[in-house]
Formats: sequence, structure tokens, C-alpha cells
Amino acid sequence: MIEYDRYNQEIAQLEAPIERLGEALSIDRLVDEVAELEARAAEPDFWQDVEKAQTLQTKMKHLQNRIDRYRHLVAAYEDLQVLVELGSEEDDPEIAEEVGDALVELTKKVDELRLETLLTGEHDASNALVTLHAGAGGTEAQDWTEMLYRMYARWADEHEYQLTVLDYQDGDEAGIKSVSFKVEGENAYGYMRSEHGVHRLVRISPFDSSGRRHTSFASVEVLPELDSSIEIDIRAEDLRVDTYRASGAGGQHVNKTSSAVRLTHLPTGIVVACQNERSQIQNRETALQMLKAKLYQLAQQRNLEKIEDLKGDMMDIAWGSQIRSYVFCPYTMVKDHRTNIETGDVDGVMDGEIDPFIEAFLAGS
Repeated sequence: MIEYDRYNQEIAQLEAPIERLGEALSIDRLVDEVAELEARAAEPDFWQDVEKAQTLQTKMKHLQNRIDRYRHLVAAYEDLQVLVELGSEEDDPEIAEEVGDALVELTKKVDELRLETLLTGEHDASNALVTLHAGAGGTEAQDWTEMLYRMYARWADEHEYQLTVLDYQDGDEAGIKSVSFKVEGENAYGYMRSEHGVHRLVRISPFDSSGRRHTSFASVEVLPELDSSIEIDIRAEDLRVDTYRASGAGGQHVNKTSSAVRLTHLPTGIVVACQNERSQIQNRETALQMLKAKLYQLAQQRNLEKIEDLKGDMMDIAWGSQIRSYVFCPYTMVKDHRTNIETGDVDGVMDGEIDPFIEAFLAGS
């Protein structure tokens, strides 16, 4: 009976957080908004503009998913109350075990939805376009870039996001010089934007025969994939288009055809590339979407209305600019310098356990 008393107390402690979630999500407003979107989708001319219609349907699906998740949370909470009452009356140890498991799962879902309420940015629900670049440190930095790519791939897999490599450049001796990939799924950009910046590694280098400690850097650039409602006008004369043979892990036609495309935006110096798609046309379209995302972010940072007013800038991938440090030696620690969140579980972080850093960033932003 004592165990059930404890369960009752823990369940009661979830009531207020669940109510606050309903208020934060504005469930009644979301229901009205979905009803309005459904009415628009039922109009006879809805599919005349296919891109606009698809954007609206994606938004409708996103809002409905939030409503359903909250309602399922409330239903799970109510079911758990009934289960505890039943188990308490019968003093059944098997039901107690079931209650314990259900309580852990419910608490996890409350935490997940609470984190989602922090995603209030305009593009947080979008897919994420991510580019990693090796910085100061040569082969060591290129190996570090590959380690970061693996970390994000593990994180994406754990959260059931789809990761697609768009461009990939092998390192000179090991690792990756740069890699671009898309993370697809609801709120991918909202979570991944916390990773934007320079990441610093300190370890005994496996490439140093003297066993000395090395410091390496890699940059992580995170952009939202823009939908069709945002128009970015890029003049043809402002673009230089280069084609080359696809290579590395991202190439569909490795060393066979010049299907890979590199776009250079001359006014800003911004360069994007894609080699993952099956044809040069598809690679060009994907690269263009990446370029538009970069220009859009840059224009927002400068509060500019015209893309042609932009001038490019580069992130310094070296000392003094890191957002997070990963220390393997002489001690183990990963510390985020923006939030001061840290952990000694370096292996866990490198296996994709970066949620504490993401949550702290979102809570403070």
C-alpha cells in the first residue's frame, strides 16, 4: 500500500504541469485554427496552387499532431489514475509494476511536450539544413568533423528523423572536410538550431605519434528549409554554376557523371553544393534551396529587404568562438559555454545524447 501512496503523490505532481502545457499550447485556439484550415482545404479551387496547398496541409498536419499529442497525454494521465485506484484496492504487485512503468513513460512524454512548447520561432517546425566544416587543426579537425556528423546522425535516428546527405567532401587523410545534410521531421530545425556555431575538441590525437594533446575545431551551420510561401529572388547574373563528378559518401553517381552542382552567389561569396540527387537538375534545385536559406538568414540578421544589399561574412572556426567544448583529456567533460550545462559522459554525448544541451538552449533563448 505504501508503494501506491507514493505513486499517487507522483501522479498528482503531474497534474499542474499537464494543465500548464494545455495553456502554453493554446489547445482551444489550435482546434479552431485546424477547423479553419480544413474549411479552406475543402474549397473547390484549393489545389489550383499545388505548392501553397501542400504548405497548408503540412501546417494543418503539424497543428493536429500537437492537439492529438496533448489529448493522448491527458487520456494517459486519467487512465493512470484509474489504474492506481484499482491496484490500491486489490493491493496487486503486478499492477504496481505496470503503474511504475506507465508513470515513467508519462513523465517522459510530459517533458518532451514541455520542450516542444519552447519552439516558438517562425521556422522551428521546418526541416533543418546542416553543414559541418573542418576548421583549424588539419587532419585532426577533419576527423573531429566526422565525429560530429556521427553524433548528429545518432541523434536524428534516436528521434526518428530522416537524415539525407546532400554534399560530402572526404578529408585528406581521414575524416571529413565538409558535409551538408538535411534533417527531416517535425521541429527538426527548432531543435537543431541550438547546434549552430563552433565546436571545440580537446584530446590525445590518434594521428600524433608522440601522443600529444591537440585542440581542433569544426563549425556547424543550421538553417531552416524554406517553404514556398517565402520568396527569395536570386538573379541569374549573380550566380556562378560549376558542375563536377560526385564523390564520397554522398554521391549517387560516384566518378561516372558530372551530376554534382556547386553554386556561388557572387555578391556575398556564399558557396553551396549538392551531389546526392540522381541528376544535375535535381542537384541544382537542392543547392538553390540551400542558397536561399542562407541568404534568407543573412538578410534577417542584417534587417535587409533586398538580397543584393548583402555582403558575405565568414565564421571564425578557431579559438575564442566556440559554443561548446568536448574534452577527452586530461579529464572528460562536455560543456556548453552559452548555458553552462556540462556533463562528464563524453561517450554518451558522442553517441547522440545532446538533448540536455538543446533543452537548456531553448529554455534560455
